[in-house]
Amino acid sequence: MQTVNIHSAKTNLSRLVDRAANGEPFIIAKAGKPLVKVVPIDQPTTAQMRRVALWQVSFPSPAISTAWVTMRSNSCSA
Repeated sequence: MQTVNIHSAKTNLSRLVDRAANGEPFIIAKAGKPLVKVVPIDQPTTAQMRRVALWQVSFPSPAISTAWVTMRSNSCSA
């Protein structure tokens, strides 16, 4: 993980933020002492991704459910 001093971080902030957003976190230090770690906000873990995938399979989208109910209602009323 890259460590940059605060002056360099201010000078290269756009480039550093782009790299962090792409999965390369970095540390900002002042006088050689680490102060903060910059990481991307939305970096879901594998477990979180599995839970989302399971939820999507368990609960189909409302558009699909509505279409099925509409088709079912039309066939029953005929």
